[in-house]
Amino acid sequence: MSFLSQGFSQDLVKALTEIGYEKLTPVQAKAIPQARRGADILALAQTGTGKTAAFSLPIIQKLIDTPKSKSRFNVRALILAPTRELAEQIANNISDYTKYTSITCTAVFGGKKMSSQEKRLEQGVDILVATPGRLIEHMELNNVSLANLEFLVFDEADRMLDMGFIGAIRVILDDIRTKPQTMLFSATSSAQMNALAADILHKPQRITVTPENSTADTVSHVVYPVDEERKTELLSELIGKKNWRQVLVFVNYKETANQLVKELKLDGIKAVLCHGDKAQSARRRALEEFKEGKARVMVATEVAARGLDIQNLPYVVNYDMPFLAEDYVHRIGRTGRAGQKGNAISFVSREEELTLVQIERLIGQRIHRVQLIGYEPKSRDALLERMHSKPAFSQREGRKNNPTQDQSAAERRARLRRAINNKATKITSLKK
Repeated sequence: MSFLSQGFSQDLVKALTEIGYEKLTPVQAKAIPQARRGADILALAQTGTGKTAAFSLPIIQKLIDTPKSKSRFNVRALILAPTRELAEQIANNISDYTKYTSITCTAVFGGKKMSSQEKRLEQGVDILVATPGRLIEHMELNNVSLANLEFLVFDEADRMLDMGFIGAIRVILDDIRTKPQTMLFSATSSAQMNALAADILHKPQRITVTPENSTADTVSHVVYPVDEERKTELLSELIGKKNWRQVLVFVNYKETANQLVKELKLDGIKAVLCHGDKAQSARRRALEEFKEGKARVMVATEVAARGLDIQNLPYVVNYDMPFLAEDYVHRIGRTGRAGQKGNAISFVSREEELTLVQIERLIGQRIHRVQLIGYEPKSRDALLERMHSKPAFSQREGRKNNPTQDQSAAERRARLRRAINNKATKITSLKK
């Protein structure tokens, strides 16, 4: 099925053709017709399946069909994303789609000056892409109005919940007085996300293009058992001997990322950093160097697990196994995108065997293990036997985010509003 068959305007089709869009992906083929009919949507689809076009193109076409004069600080469509990188990527994609139209789009997220974002918002925008925290800051300063909101999209909704944004989401929803068409897109499913969907969606069309919590069948999975202290040495050897290029490496801590980059450089491997302590401009430069091949490796914390769009990325390495099994799906979703082949490599120490068992249970497959000669872990057999023979051990749950989940929504909103008001007062004082 082609984009030409969807009844989009000539200006929109022209832009899509220039980008190279021809045939709809499965999620686009299912979501676009339903969204064009005005239905609320709950879509479960892994990353790299074309979700941005699936929710944004119907919105763009509707805005083209019903033009309205832009009013000060007013937005017609709001797209919420969990990270700066994803928000920026979505806004860039929409700008590419709308280049031959009068539709305007901007993104607001942390790491950028409030004043420059305020200037863009003051003109009024058709489509606003935002992270929840920065949007609330603008709302508290009256820099943006949701009074006439027509469309509301949650992208990577599961990740927003994992990051503890449920309170911020509730604050935003409280300020919406209209009944916008709402679409919720997610790579994985959970009880908390289903509860949110039930609360905000009206008779939604449920769209699933892959089994829930699955990984792309274009990705090859492999595990290297190794002692924790030898992971860096193993990574350098694999990159060097196998001549890996463009390797995205995930770690759990910023300190680990900093040290790993230093060690790789000592081994003659150019590596760059992407984590929360780095300014947005520095993270953008690192990503560009990585994309352009100036750096062979990019070491990232979980902040980069969503939103990074690196075409034909061949390798993702889990240097540290993720705290949550679901995050394995998000991390390796950076490779094997849009039908391309990819490789997901995980280093697993004795202490991380439980996480591996939980990941295998989640994705429904046993991951192939490769024991590299010279890197055999110590005293591994006894642990493995215990893990696979005792149900109570193998069925243990991993660490959970959102420890305050049992608190009432009202308490969370009140606490969040107090913090925001204090921050807004400081910002106002600085402006004066």
